Amino acid sequence: MHDDRQITELRLERFLRERISPAVYRRFAPMTLSSWEVPGEPVPATDALSQDFTPQEHGVAWGTPWSTLWLHIEGEVPAGWGCAAGTDLEVIVDLGFTAEDPGFQCEGIAWRPDATIIKAISPRNQYVPVDLARAGATVDFYVEAAANPDVAQGWTFAANPYGDRATAGTEPQYTLGRIALAERDVTVWELEQDVTALRGLMLELPVDQPRRHLILRALEQMLDILDPDDVAESAATAREVIAGVLHQPANASAHNIVATGHAHIDSAWLWPVRETIRKCARTFSNVVALMDEDSDFVFSCSSAQQLAWMRDYYPELFVRIKEKVAAGQFVPVGGMWVEADTNMPGSEAMARQFIEGKMFFLDEFGVDTRESWLPDSFGYSGALPQIVKSAGSDWFLTQKISWNQVNKMPHHSFEWEGIDGTRLFTHFPPVDTYNSQLSGGELAHAERNYRDHGHGASSLVPFGYGDGGGGPTREMLAAARRTADLEGSPKVRLGSATDFFTTAQQEYRNLPVWVGEMYLELHRGTYTTQAGTKAGNRRTEHLLREAELWCTVATVKKGASYPAADLKRLWRLVLLQQFHDILPGSSIAWVHQDAERNYAAITAELEQIISSALTAALGTGAVPLLANAAPHSRAGVAALAAGPMQWTGDVTVTRHGDATVLDNGVIRAVVDASGLLESLVDHASGREAIAPGERGNLLELHRDTPNEWDAWDIDSFYRRNVTQVTTAVSVRVEEDAHAAVVIVERLAGTSAVTQRITLSAGSASLAISTAVDWQEREKLLKLGFPLDVRAGHSSAETQFGHVQRATHVNTSWEAAKFEICAHRWIHVGEPGYGVAISNAATYGHDVTRNVRDHDGGTTTTVRLSLLRAPKFPDPTADAGQHTLDVTIRPGADIADAVEEGYRTNLLPRIHRGQDSSDPLVSADNPALVVEAVKLAEDGSGDVIVRLYESLGQRSAGLVAAGFPVAEVWAVDLLERRVAAPWLVPASGGSMDPGTAGRVDLVLRPFQLVTLRFARR
Repeated sequence: MHDDRQITELRLERFLRERISPAVYRRFAPMTLSSWEVPGEPVPATDALSQDFTPQEHGVAWGTPWSTLWLHIEGEVPAGWGCAAGTDLEVIVDLGFTAEDPGFQCEGIAWRPDATIIKAISPRNQYVPVDLARAGATVDFYVEAAANPDVAQGWTFAANPYGDRATAGTEPQYTLGRIALAERDVTVWELEQDVTALRGLMLELPVDQPRRHLILRALEQMLDILDPDDVAESAATAREVIAGVLHQPANASAHNIVATGHAHIDSAWLWPVRETIRKCARTFSNVVALMDEDSDFVFSCSSAQQLAWMRDYYPELFVRIKEKVAAGQFVPVGGMWVEADTNMPGSEAMARQFIEGKMFFLDEFGVDTRESWLPDSFGYSGALPQIVKSAGSDWFLTQKISWNQVNKMPHHSFEWEGIDGTRLFTHFPPVDTYNSQLSGGELAHAERNYRDHGHGASSLVPFGYGDGGGGPTREMLAAARRTADLEGSPKVRLGSATDFFTTAQQEYRNLPVWVGEMYLELHRGTYTTQAGTKAGNRRTEHLLREAELWCTVATVKKGASYPAADLKRLWRLVLLQQFHDILPGSSIAWVHQDAERNYAAITAELEQIISSALTAALGTGAVPLLANAAPHSRAGVAALAAGPMQWTGDVTVTRHGDATVLDNGVIRAVVDASGLLESLVDHASGREAIAPGERGNLLELHRDTPNEWDAWDIDSFYRRNVTQVTTAVSVRVEEDAHAAVVIVERLAGTSAVTQRITLSAGSASLAISTAVDWQEREKLLKLGFPLDVRAGHSSAETQFGHVQRATHVNTSWEAAKFEICAHRWIHVGEPGYGVAISNAATYGHDVTRNVRDHDGGTTTTVRLSLLRAPKFPDPTADAGQHTLDVTIRPGADIADAVEEGYRTNLLPRIHRGQDSSDPLVSADNPALVVEAVKLAEDGSGDVIVRLYESLGQRSAGLVAAGFPVAEVWAVDLLERRVAAPWLVPASGGSMDPGTAGRVDLVLRPFQLVTLRFARR
């Protein structure tokens, strides 16, 4: 036979595009329009529907950026429309959509005159059904149209003004398209779905496979039968022609896919939070409407915050959602308050994501989610397996690791082992998208890409348009039906994440294991971008710790009222800011302006709560009392206690040539004439920390022009363009009774920098505060310390422990980690000696090593990434005033690093009161770090204490309550009793009621523990 395959395939593609698809709608009738333009921010539907609407022309420009236009759409159904068998009526509403990026342009939602939602209107889901039985011959509804600008601009990553309403301009963004009543030919629509499914499959099959050619010839026969001038007349016959190839059963060994509806809606990104709320309403209304049509459709919804918005702003829609949850169609998944970043949130904050998320799902729906669902976060902390398991969940799903630049993950289903040894069944869908359309190409890729063939046979495919694109569509459900059992295709069934995970666990018994963090080899700049947002996160995390501790003390010891509702509200607002495009700094200016306003308000309220609690607990008086919320003693005050400070020692300042020497008897620092750190010695070891011939406190300014994803990425070639900031404008010294400060002024590019290098009496660390008036664009500012340490790895704090990363680049996996995340501290060391560097708001770091030629010693350089200045999506990101605080502690081990991190982030809080306060709870081993003290969520008044093993070794210790206790038991993060073989009563006594609230713990490395103390 002559090979006309390509000719026939081209014929098919054009016939589908130009003949079949346009024939889905038989005829159109224009609708009558009127409109009301919202003068400012969006208003509730009840307010909008009471406004005066004026006549609106078709086909005109509308929508200044971020504005809202309400359309009133009315019309009569022409006689005979919708009466023929195989037809139905819809109103097509084209707001001026473009074909690409359905979630990144204008959107709409249709409302009935009684202010109830019908469904959303999206670029690829433009119809509003007409219920003749309900409406009769009259069509009457409203559309709330949102003129969200296209910030992405084709993903060129060029700076544009649309991310800030103040700069977005007033030019209309869209032009109204067709808004008309349409009669849909259901048979032609079904034919379109048949052809789309078969064509998609055919194009993925190898050319030498008979199945591909059988499909092609069946489709060719269909083309010969179809009348291009009257597709509707021959559509039924055309469907019969291809029915044979469409119903050939799948191969027995075909890959199995569980397809679950999904709509990844970023809680803020290229739109503000206020618009996310409306995006959720649009998508969820589409979802429940589609569920009304198809009882097999299952949708996975991951963010408790988004459903809380529906409860609060769209109560009628929320009732419908609850009904679908009860029916098993609308399935809450993930159990987190938002799909958070997992690199930067602190220990307790990461736990609270699960506590607040899972408790919301339990309280509102009676659902206890079993999976953690994070398809789009930018890497995954090695602490997550333990946190997920401690929240009572069993499984983990992610997708983003498929974006790795260099290395490909070796598995798609595996056990993920965390830093403490906890293992978690994890799936990484081989379809490589969380916005699948269930196309033939995507399904074939999922099967080909799956790396566990021969061991497992199933994978998950989340399908649906995200980010306001409207979620799953009826076309996607049609694709799922047609590929349920189709030769040459994976076998697709609609289901939930639970359906997938239970099946996968049963079929794949001896899973491979991935140990430690899942580092994303991309988006490394998110550890640094938008420093103001990151500072707000770190500050409020620690204020919440203080507030809960002192409120608990005031309640337990003085009977004060515990502000549970206020603390929960503030926690949830902080958790929202940890969403994976807010805290990482990858959103538009509007989002970060909102975040920083939120942080300021949270800070002010928490300061008031703390002040009130301390007044209740310590009284009011003239005695300056240190309220020490840290888990370590400080200035003579015990951990978690309050009492008078005790200053020890003093600081001497001398000159050595042009250098300034600071010495407090614990450490000695030499600052040269340029304000650089020439020497740093701890007196206990007598060892020099700064490498020979090098200088610490070195600011370096790099060119920062990533290939794409400006706010997200730092590319490795940035290192090849660097300016060392070594010139000082001035250097001077200030002294007081308890500290000496070297003040250095310099310029980094055109940005003024003032550094305060402080040595305090009795301190084991040197503090460096860097204030910058940042005016650079596309630059990266680093602060470096070259250390005389041969460190094979760095240790960086993460949630409930630390992670070790190689300092060498033996493999591509290690080389890819050229920028890493650390929480409050990073440590490098060799046996017997180390250096700890802590920070108050900096997450991005890099650690490199070099062997010196002249003496064979090793220089390990630790640098902190202070500031960036990307132009997209916020052209003014990070511009302005910043203060970034770090400390460097020579002669430090890991325990010192842990303590230093808390000291740097919990600044001394002085309350003038009357009474000291002993610790509410204490641990006799400093390796056991108390992370949170609070009252129980159930309002019982029980005290909850969360702690962890901090050193990465087996540790034992006594935990004792400083108040009368009836019983102590171990609980999970949701404060439910769990088995605890590692917990025994002190002195071997009975655990019921315990021995005066004293328990002995023997913990594995980095083990997380939550104890519940029932008060007497």
